[in-house]
Amino acid sequence: MKRALVVIDVQESFRQRPIWGAISNPDIVKPVDRLAESFRTNGDLVVWVLHAEPGSDTVFDPARGYVRLMEGLEARPGEPVLTKTAHNAFTTTNLQQLLTARGIGEVVVCGLRTEQCVETTARLASDLGYRVTFVIDATATNPIEHQDAPAGRSVEEILADPRTLSAEEIIARTEYALAGRFATIATVDELVA
Repeated sequence: MKRALVVIDVQESFRQRPIWGAISNPDIVKPVDRLAESFRTNGDLVVWVLHAEPGSDTVFDPARGYVRLMEGLEARPGEPVLTKTAHNAFTTTNLQQLLTARGIGEVVVCGLRTEQCVETTARLASDLGYRVTFVIDATATNPIEHQDAPAGRSVEEILADPRTLSAEEIIARTEYALAGRFATIATVDELVA
């Protein structure tokens, strides 16, 4: 079965946010690059996906210059770079058509944020009939505030709030939610072996 690595939102935008200091995997470029190199060596497709919010004047607004791959990552010739405006990598891109045209049956996903864009993409890929592998240690996320938390708090205040979900709790929840239902959970070491 042909497979594709779909790298989601490993972009400079995230490094510009104050919460980046609490990210679960600040060196995410290393495992992602290792996966990409392995897929290239095996002749598998690598697809890069970036998140954009045009006109928002946020770090996700392309006009600000941060909607680009993180330093240390580079798309090679022939590797598609798609820009999405939805949480998942399918809805606002031609990802499904691209995968179908290349006969891809397995999608391996990694990137930012574990429980948001990467998990959402994994779920949709499963619903579309792809075999999905979720590379848990090639994802990253940050702690999430409770929905009733006041806006504008510092990272220290967010982390001190007992209602804040830690990155570790979020990653564990994602594993539980996806495993055996939407995806196979794997590590970089397992995939490059």
